[in-house]
Amino acid sequence: MRVLHAYRTYFPDTQGGVEETIRQICLNTQPCGVQSRVLALSPDAQPATLEREEAEVHRVRRHAEVASCTMSLAAPAAMRRMVRMTDVVHYHFPWPFADMLHFGVGVQRPAVLTYHSDIVRQRLLEPVYRPLMNRFLGAVERIVCTSPHYLASSPVLARLKGKVDVIPIGLTPSSYPDVDEDCLAATRAQFGSGFFLYVGVLRYYKSVHVLLDAMQGAPFRAVVAGEGPEGPALRRQATRLGLDNVTFAGRVSDETKVALLRLCRALVFPSAMRSEAFGVTLLEAAMQGRPMISTEQGTGTSYVNLHGKTGLVVTPGSPPALREAMDRLHADPATARAMGARARRRFDQEFTGEMMGERYARVYRELASRQARLAG
Repeated sequence: MRVLHAYRTYFPDTQGGVEETIRQICLNTQPCGVQSRVLALSPDAQPATLEREEAEVHRVRRHAEVASCTMSLAAPAAMRRMVRMTDVVHYHFPWPFADMLHFGVGVQRPAVLTYHSDIVRQRLLEPVYRPLMNRFLGAVERIVCTSPHYLASSPVLARLKGKVDVIPIGLTPSSYPDVDEDCLAATRAQFGSGFFLYVGVLRYYKSVHVLLDAMQGAPFRAVVAGEGPEGPALRRQATRLGLDNVTFAGRVSDETKVALLRLCRALVFPSAMRSEAFGVTLLEAAMQGRPMISTEQGTGTSYVNLHGKTGLVVTPGSPPALREAMDRLHADPATARAMGARARRRFDQEFTGEMMGERYARVYRELASRQARLAG
């Protein structure tokens, strides 16, 4: 079974939740006989082909970006060539250029689409894009939503429920570095322990500015690991507020990320928009047995993090609410440990990569079998 994933970016150019989701799907469908390739846009695209553990990655140069939608003049030819050697195409939404690729190339293979998020920030452009979006969502054979919460709250998916499956994102612990005591000691020496951790790309919808506001006068520390478009503004905010209890770690290695997760008191996930549909970083924290502080948005974040059980769920965009949650876990490490233990148990029951891989492989087989019957 040959599957082609198409998305606007991928490792090693960027590190994000969708990229990690694609990596985990590729890794965890391998035992089911699935051979994956990834087509992605890149600012460099050299080398054009990368052999990674999870998939063969094909990169084409990114030529333009409009309203967060990357585009490439080289992508249609690459897509056309790769589709010929593919049984199922797997798109990752939203990326409007994929809609154009699908129809421009004339893809004649069954297609599944993972619906990662509604369109949120670009709402002014949505009326222009909507006809193409509706046509594209209607053309793909199957749509996968990552949580029942998002399916229930998305107006777009409400119109498509007959073709939507729910497959929660899953992770495989063995696909992450095995951090030894030397790495833990080095990370502890640099950042300490018992801090509150944010890890992820610094984008507008991550609402890291709310965390910085909440850290004013706090008797504990926070570590912000990651880079992104909002990085300079966030550093200026921290300077303006005089936050000597916040450390910006920048983009960290996978080893350091795991070490930070093991050393932190809790993961802080302040995202306040529906662009944050699931929260892979929440799963990474749960996998390491750490409690989470997230916000209630009616999305998958509250499916991963159960309030009062695996962590705390607070009002989005509220520094006082976030601070109150951090104060509680800082003052009560026993409760934090108990929540972290429950988070790990829930991870093992609901969010393993093996379960996700088997479900996606089943979808691929169903689509390929249907295509074979129609062709026969």
